[in-house]
Amino acid sequence: MSRLIDSDEATPLLRDDASSDDSQDEDYKSRWRSIRIMYFTMFLSSVGFTIVITSLWPYLHKIDDGANATFLGWVVAAYSLCQMVASPIFGLWSNHRPHREPLVCSIFINLSANIYYAYAYLPKTNNKFHVLFARALVGFGAGNVAVARSFVAGATSLKERTNAMANMSACQALGFILGPALQACLSFVGERGVTVKFIDLELNMYTAPALLAVAFGIINILLVLLVLREHRVDDHGRHIQAINYTSEDRVDISEETEEAIDSVAVLTSNVLFFIVMFIFAIFETISTPLSMDMFAWTRKEAVLYNGLIICFIGFESILVFLVVKVASQRVGDRPVLLAGLAIIFCGFFILLPWGNHYPKIQWADLKNNSLVSQNFAVNASNSTVEPTGCPFEQTWCQYTPAIHLAQYITSDVLIGMGYPACNVMSYTLYSKIVGPRPQGVYMGLLTASGSGARTFGPIFVSQVYTILGPRWAFSIICGIVVGAIILLSTVYHRLIAFSVRHGQTIQ
Repeated sequence: MSRLIDSDEATPLLRDDASSDDSQDEDYKSRWRSIRIMYFTMFLSSVGFTIVITSLWPYLHKIDDGANATFLGWVVAAYSLCQMVASPIFGLWSNHRPHREPLVCSIFINLSANIYYAYAYLPKTNNKFHVLFARALVGFGAGNVAVARSFVAGATSLKERTNAMANMSACQALGFILGPALQACLSFVGERGVTVKFIDLELNMYTAPALLAVAFGIINILLVLLVLREHRVDDHGRHIQAINYTSEDRVDISEETEEAIDSVAVLTSNVLFFIVMFIFAIFETISTPLSMDMFAWTRKEAVLYNGLIICFIGFESILVFLVVKVASQRVGDRPVLLAGLAIIFCGFFILLPWGNHYPKIQWADLKNNSLVSQNFAVNASNSTVEPTGCPFEQTWCQYTPAIHLAQYITSDVLIGMGYPACNVMSYTLYSKIVGPRPQGVYMGLLTASGSGARTFGPIFVSQVYTILGPRWAFSIICGIVVGAIILLSTVYHRLIAFSVRHGQTIQ
């Protein structure tokens, strides 16, 4: 068998003479149509998370006065927790049955959950729990991202995979950008909206986004049923017969390899991905309270300015995905992942407080005597002016230097550059390490790692930041990133493609 010498991350396709004009082959076109449906599925998964996220709190507060900020945290966490549970289940399913089955089932669960969410106001009591259960089901349906990534990993060659994974991540980033934008566009419906009596539905700014997600889900199901076809290729791009492929019109042209997967590399990849997602979840969680404490922004200003920053980071991420495609082909996936972690470290290191300038303390303009802090709360409750600055309950505000706006913006730019590079390289490396066998369970475990990180990250940072302040919080995060860099460097030589490891291609 002929071999081509190439970088470990850009092995070119090896084609038989009969398939030399692959771009004109109908099977090739069908394969890429199916891959693009996975892009759309990934896009809708992220839209389903963000399209109601900005209106979730006012919707909860409107339909159930008993809902508080703590309960809101559980509602948000329920999505990630259920996605963590569902991802390995759907992944295992896709290993033994056509991908169409778990995809249709998960999308149906997702759109049913959004209908449930839109009707959460109907029960007379405990409406907040209906919102909780609805968002949990949406998260369970979002476990299909493991199926989507498994399909793309199995339907692409080594040469194609980095581009395909980058495209998937770009679609996911675009969904995170457009979700809040769609919610904003639907806000013109208003809080009262209109009532559709024959189905007993209140169509307002809170329910309309969920119903739009239902419409997207219906389109997604139709595409999966009518267009999606099973495809599986080896690392060189040659078609092989998948275990879950039910048709008999394709013959197996390569022997199923029995070599063992490098379990150390697999475990390391899961740990690195957990750290990457953990750090970004911390970044998302801390941005609003940090900016309000350090810059004395009001709630409205914090939502507006941070919303603009997140949109910028989203567009920056798409550009990074495009750059990553080129960089990985030139230097390989591992150096790009290492560089991404280094950039993230710089982003959080810049956030460490320095200097002699201290943040404004809430109500310091009304009560300058720190010995009568008990009266601060009284004044706060009786005042019609929203308090701004660092809350006096956070004792670190009195001795920790303020973070400057320039530090904050620079950090946002760097983290927005490093995170997408690490994200796409983690998935790409992982899929190459696992190799040609069905990857549903493996991708499910990786997705579960990310969901777990998004669950525990906010809990961690909210406790450390509130009690100890930004200096301790960001120092610990810098230490975690350094640990990730050391771990990656230690097992660097093992994070290689399955076919390279077993000598099927030359690195």
